[in-house]
Amino acid sequence: MYSFFKKKTVDSILDSNKSTSLEKTLGAFDVTLMSIGAVIGTGVMVLTGLVASRDAGPAVVLSFICSAIVCMLVALCYAEFASSIPTSGSAYAYVYVSLGEIIAHLVGWSLIAGYTMSLSAVAGGWAAYFNGLINELGIHIPGKFTTIPSQGGIINLPSIIIVLLITLLLSRGTKESKKINNLLVLVKIGVIILFLAVGVFYIHIENYHPFMPFGAKGVFAGAASVFFAFTGFDAVSTSAEEVKNPQKDLPIGIVCSLIACTIIYVMVCLVLTGIVHYSKLNIGDAMAFALKYVGQGWAAFILSVGAVIGIMAVMLAYIFAASRILFSMSRDGLLPKVFGKVDSKTNVPMFSTLIIGCIGALISGFVDLKQLADVSNMAIITTFMLVSLSVITLRKTHPNLKRNFKTPFVPALPIAAVIFSLFLMANLSKATWIYFISWLILGLFVYFAYSRKNSSLQNISKPNNEPSKKVS
Repeated sequence: MYSFFKKKTVDSILDSNKSTSLEKTLGAFDVTLMSIGAVIGTGVMVLTGLVASRDAGPAVVLSFICSAIVCMLVALCYAEFASSIPTSGSAYAYVYVSLGEIIAHLVGWSLIAGYTMSLSAVAGGWAAYFNGLINELGIHIPGKFTTIPSQGGIINLPSIIIVLLITLLLSRGTKESKKINNLLVLVKIGVIILFLAVGVFYIHIENYHPFMPFGAKGVFAGAASVFFAFTGFDAVSTSAEEVKNPQKDLPIGIVCSLIACTIIYVMVCLVLTGIVHYSKLNIGDAMAFALKYVGQGWAAFILSVGAVIGIMAVMLAYIFAASRILFSMSRDGLLPKVFGKVDSKTNVPMFSTLIIGCIGALISGFVDLKQLADVSNMAIITTFMLVSLSVITLRKTHPNLKRNFKTPFVPALPIAAVIFSLFLMANLSKATWIYFISWLILGLFVYFAYSRKNSSLQNISKPNNEPSKKVS
């Protein structure tokens, strides 16, 4: 049992970072934009309408606020880890030094699923805007090639193609993809500002009634669903080994971006549900639909173009994050070495990037967007909960560790994050629980069949690593 919970030392992680083959190209501005790019996307442009119509009504704004509170608590925990243990492993590495190997393996395993499902869900949202845009231009793709089987189609081909294209972009290197990502994020922020500036003049107060048509239960169910909309900030912590000054830049990027995104989400929710009655928002391109609904087709067209461009930044962030988790787990021996190989020309873990892109593309072509979002939520909420617990543990085991940022009110704040996380998980469907538990069981099988035998930590030769006795 001791070997299952064996922990990595902080020094070993910092030493491996010094010898990393990844290139340090990201500054504070890049990190902040990557975080905003990962957070703002399908969550606000697609899930806002879906959750309002299915779960919360106009009270979807409360759902976003509830999720934002939980995410801010967790973000403060992430910021402490990012400032003290800057590594591409993110939550996986944080848990490895605090709770032990088997828990870290399951966290890494969960993150791979969470990021990949998020990628696929975002691709589905992107496809909805893309299809709406080309229809406006008079180009029509047969419905059976733009719709998943459960909705009467054969395959969502646009979502598959875009994921593969983003994967190809990332395979060219972080430095090149960084420049494109920054541009995509600025475009996305621009179209959201356009939506707010135009839509605010078409708000009808009567659309807010009833404000909570599904009651408090609907608000909390909505909070569990829209949690997906905030999860991008944690993906940025996987870039630590490619950040020039991670101890300073990562906490700034994580906290500031989450505050900015929460403000944007609240404003979008209020305007969207004020323009159109919530019962009409069960569509993938809700923001564009709302502008068309009030006769502002020109603005809807510009928004659709911006959404098609901007949502690609979210996919880029999730492929980036998932591939770095695979890279870190492979480097530790918990996954085959092929996942940790870095291309000599691009300094990118090529196989990990390609495998995540291909799997994400395949899933996006056949599975429902909201179902993907819920499974992603379950995986990432579980990870957030364990990271919060890890802050408490690491404070006790490493009280003198240099921390450029400290989570306030420990242990009260991390405990509150854990309680709220459990509450959100309880509001997810039974089917989501079954999918996630099945994935964890598969992860345990991989651990005992491969990871434990090949773990670098488990295979350290004890005789060569025992402290030598001093001769008096």
